[in-house]
Amino acid sequence: MTQLTRRNFIKNASGASVALWLGLSLDGKAQVMAGPAQAVNFTPYILIEPGGGITIFNTKPEMGQGTFQSIPAIIAEELEVSLSQVTIKNTNGEKEFGPGQSAGGSASIRTSYNNLRKVGAAAKEMLVSAASTRWGVAANECVAKEGVVIHKGSDKKLTYGELAEEAAKLTTPKEPKLKDPKDFTIIGKNEKRPDILLKVNGKAEFGIDAEVPGMLYASVERCAVIGGALKSFDDTAALKVTGVVKVVTAEKLMGKYRTTGVAVIASNYWSAVQGRKALKIVWDTKGNEKFNTAEYEKNLRLLAKEPGLLDKNIGAADTVALDAANTIEAFYETPMVAHHALEPISCVAYVQGEQLEIWTSTQVPSAVTGSGANNLHKQVGFKPENIKLHNKFIGGGFGRRLYVDFIIEAVNIAKQIDKPVKVIWTREDTTQFSPHRPMTFSQLKGGFSKDGALTMFQHKVISPSYFEAMADQYDRTKVDGIMVEGIGEQEYEIPNLKTSFVRADFHVPIAAWRSVTSSTVAFAHECFIDELAHKVKKDPLDFRLSLLTKPSDTKRVLQKLKEVSGWGKPLGKNKGRGIAVWKFFAGLCGQIVEVTYNAATKSVKINKVIAVIDLGEVVNPDTVKAQVEGGIIMGLTAAIKTGITLEGGMIKQKNFNDSPVARITEIPPIEVHILAEGGTIKGVGEPGLPPFAPALANAIFAASGKRIRKLPFDIDKI
Repeated sequence: MTQLTRRNFIKNASGASVALWLGLSLDGKAQVMAGPAQAVNFTPYILIEPGGGITIFNTKPEMGQGTFQSIPAIIAEELEVSLSQVTIKNTNGEKEFGPGQSAGGSASIRTSYNNLRKVGAAAKEMLVSAASTRWGVAANECVAKEGVVIHKGSDKKLTYGELAEEAAKLTTPKEPKLKDPKDFTIIGKNEKRPDILLKVNGKAEFGIDAEVPGMLYASVERCAVIGGALKSFDDTAALKVTGVVKVVTAEKLMGKYRTTGVAVIASNYWSAVQGRKALKIVWDTKGNEKFNTAEYEKNLRLLAKEPGLLDKNIGAADTVALDAANTIEAFYETPMVAHHALEPISCVAYVQGEQLEIWTSTQVPSAVTGSGANNLHKQVGFKPENIKLHNKFIGGGFGRRLYVDFIIEAVNIAKQIDKPVKVIWTREDTTQFSPHRPMTFSQLKGGFSKDGALTMFQHKVISPSYFEAMADQYDRTKVDGIMVEGIGEQEYEIPNLKTSFVRADFHVPIAAWRSVTSSTVAFAHECFIDELAHKVKKDPLDFRLSLLTKPSDTKRVLQKLKEVSGWGKPLGKNKGRGIAVWKFFAGLCGQIVEVTYNAATKSVKINKVIAVIDLGEVVNPDTVKAQVEGGIIMGLTAAIKTGITLEGGMIKQKNFNDSPVARITEIPPIEVHILAEGGTIKGVGEPGLPPFAPALANAIFAASGKRIRKLPFDIDKI
C-alpha cells in the first residue's frame, strides 16, 4: 500500500506538475497553493491543471442526497465554470481536506454554503487578477466566463489553465466579491445530477461492489440475543467446508457496547456463509433472553409518572391556575425502527504490518482516517497517518453509516489474516445486528384560559438515552438533548411552556435515524396541537397561526401551505385534511395530507401530500423535491409498517418480508413547494420526514373522528 502524502495525493489527483489549489483553512479563511508545496490546516476544493482540466472535490459523502452535484455546483457558480467542464471527485478522509468530511444532520449545504461560494469567488478573482497583470490592464476590464478570462476591450482570452501558475502566487482575497443571486446560472436551477447516470449505467461503485485482488470473504455469526456474550465455539465442521480457510473471533464496538462474534473466512462468499452455518457456538445470554418489547413498553408507561429532568421551563407551567375543564392530556407512543438502507453493510479491510487500507461506504470518512471525532484508530490501534480509505457511493445511509462498528469488526478480522478480507452482512444481519431508532413515548398536557387562549403546554419524553448508549461516561443527571430534540424550540408563542425527559434503562444499541428524535416527538407534539385546536373548536391551521403573532419562518410556511392547498375548501364526504409543521436543528418543513376514510372497510386512502420546505437558499430544486419525497416515504413506512420488536431478547424481524418498507404503489401524489427567500440557510435531507406522520394522523381524525396516538397503525383497519 502506497503511503498517502500530500505530494502523492496531488500527483494522483491531477497528473500535473503545477496546479492551482484553492480551499478553506479550518478557521474559514481562503488559502491557495501551487503544485506539491506543503500547507498547514489546508482544505483544498479546487484543482486547476495547466492543460485546463478543472477538478472540484466533494467532501461530503454521496448517499443519494445529491452532494456529488450540490457541493461542486456552489463552487462552480462563483468560479464561472459549468459542471460539464468539471471533473468531480469524492474525498476519502484525507488529512488535507480536514475533519468536515461527513454527511449527516442535513448539514452539508447549510453549514458550508457561504464558505463554498467564497472558495469559488476567490479563485476567480485571482485568475482575473493574473490575467490583468499579464495584459497590463485594470482587473475591472476583465471578465471570467466558462473557464476563460476575457479582456473586454480587446477580446484577448486566457484559459484558467494558462493562468493557474501565476494566480497561485497571488495573495488570496479574504472577502472576495460574490455574485448577485439574480445572475446565478447554476445555483437555484434544476441541474442534472452527474451521479445519476453513473448509477443508472452501473459505473458507480458502492461499498458492497468493492473488489480487491486476492481478497477473501468473511461472514460473521453474532449472538441473536442482544447483550449476549460468546462462551465457546467449535469450528470443526466449518473448517471442512470447501473454500473455508480460517475461523476467528471478531470484536465489534457500537457506542458503549462491545460484542464478539465468530467470523468464517473463505475464498468465496458462499463458502463463508456455509461455514458460518456449520459453526457450533455456546452463548451466554446473561438473562437478556427474558427481554421483550411488550414488557418494556409497559415500563415506559409507568415511567411517565416520574417528574423527569427539566429541559426547558418558561413561565409557570406547573402552577398556572387553570380550570380542569380547560385542560387536556394525551399519551403518544412510537416504536423502534430499522434504517433499512438498500445497500447491506459491508467492508473490505487489509492489514499490512502497521498499514491499514479500507474499502467501504461510510458517512464519516474523516472519522475513519482519524482526522475527525470518534476516530477509528483509537479502537483498532493504527496511527491515523497509516490508515487509507476508499470511500464509495453509499446505497442509503439514513444515519446507520454514521457509525463505524462494522468497520471496526472488519479490521479486527483482517488483523488475523495476511490478505484483504471482505466482510458482508446479510440483509438479516443488517436488520438484526444494526443499531435502531429507539422507541420514544410522550406525555403531553395543555391548558386554556377562560377566554380560550392556549396558556400552558407541557411535553415530557420517556425513552432510552442516545448519549448514554454512545458512552458509559454519560451523566444521567443531565437531560439528553437528542431525546428532547425540537420540543422546546417550536415558534409557537405559549406563555407557560415546560419540556422534560425521563430516562429509561435499555441494553439494546440505538442510533440516529433520519431526522433523529424529531421523527418521533414531532408526531406527538403536532398531533397534540391538533387536539388542542379541537378542544376549543378552532380550525387546526388557523389555531396554529393564532399562536404565531410575530413574524417567523414557521408562520411563513403555514401561510404558504394555506395558499397552495386550498385549505378551507370542502373536500367532500368522508374526506379530511391534516396539517403539521416542524422546526428543528436540520431545518423546517410543513405538510398537509388529504385522505379518504371508508367507513365500511374502516380503511384509509391517502389522496395527496402537499409539502412546503423553507431553505433560505436552494442549490438544486429537483434534488430538494426528491429529498422531501424520500422523507415522506420513510415517514409513511414508520407510520404504517411493522417496526422492530424483541421477543426472547432477539430482534424478531429479519428482512423486508416482516419489516417492510412502503412500496411505490402505496405512495400518494406528493407536491413540494420550496421557500428560498434568503435568511437562515436550512437543511434538506431530514426536514421532510417529521411532519408527515402527524399530518396523516390529523387527516384521519378529520375524516373519521378517530384519534391515532400510537405508531405504527394499520391503515386498512382504523
